[in-house]
Amino acid sequence: MISPSFPAERTITVTIGAVPPDRLDKALARDVPEEAALSRSRLARLIAQGAVLHNGAVVTDPKAKVAEGDVFLVTVAEAEDSDTLAEDIPLTVLWEDADLIVVDKPVGMVVHPAPGSHSGTLVNALLHHFGGNLSGVGGEKRPGIVHRIDKDTSGLLVVAKSDRAHHGLAAQFEAHSVNRRYLALVHGVPDAADPRLRGIAGVSFEPGGIVRIATQLARHRTDRQRQAVLAEGGRHAVTRARAVEPFGTPVAASLLECWLETGRTHQIRVHMAHIGHALLGDQTYGGRRRLAGKSMGPAAEAANGFPRQALHAATLGFKHPVTGEILEFTSSLPPDLTQLIAQLRAA
Repeated sequence: MISPSFPAERTITVTIGAVPPDRLDKALARDVPEEAALSRSRLARLIAQGAVLHNGAVVTDPKAKVAEGDVFLVTVAEAEDSDTLAEDIPLTVLWEDADLIVVDKPVGMVVHPAPGSHSGTLVNALLHHFGGNLSGVGGEKRPGIVHRIDKDTSGLLVVAKSDRAHHGLAAQFEAHSVNRRYLALVHGVPDAADPRLRGIAGVSFEPGGIVRIATQLARHRTDRQRQAVLAEGGRHAVTRARAVEPFGTPVAASLLECWLETGRTHQIRVHMAHIGHALLGDQTYGGRRRLAGKSMGPAAEAANGFPRQALHAATLGFKHPVTGEILEFTSSLPPDLTQLIAQLRAA
């Protein structure tokens, strides 16, 4: 009953329960045993591969209708080795177990291989770190990337080592239940008393001096490397920010704590630029804005010449997808940001 072209590691029996969803992939995702740790997207791929049987016949349509009591056999192939090169790159590891790893990513490291960045990435480093001791994620022996931070943003990332962790972490990110807080240095300081902010679309205020920015984000129409705020379309994005420390008199820059309700590409950078408080060093979204040397002295030169966006993923909290333990990690500011803050304070 098992397709000989699909080498099995294990075969899972799924019995469809009462009031099933209207299509096969959704029904399997709902009723597959939890310990199998198979996401809907993984099940859809298995269906397309001919790895799902019903009454001895292969089912390849993820939209196929199902009925209560239907029994399906899902054959999960042995995970294949990744063709990504393992590289001996040092990592700062804050937590590691059989299912996941939490790392503190340095500035300048790309998370995942892509055109132009085939080596030197976090994935290359993790493959070497695991040394072959890696469960299959999505059918391949590779780290499960559930979120990313930009190359020139430093800080915390959690990566899945197993399918069950990948499935559980992805569900938490989708439900916006992961605590992700960033520290950012920006031009000026967002202030609820500023009437200009109140006139910007998507901006509102919450108790405790918190600015909430809610917009639609999508790729820029003419520059595909950038994201843009849209009046409609795109994907919904929500950022909150609170001023931690202002610098200068009058205030020329400030340290913010920002936290994400959603996690879109460049979200904090785009949102802070949208409200007129772009990140220091952000060449993509900061435009030509500069600190004035007259009021900030040498700190202005340091800030204006800062070689990256001044953003650090400082806090990461989530529920362990296998044990249920609540985990929270913090990362200290890297030396370049620490030095810049000291110069801004001195001004």
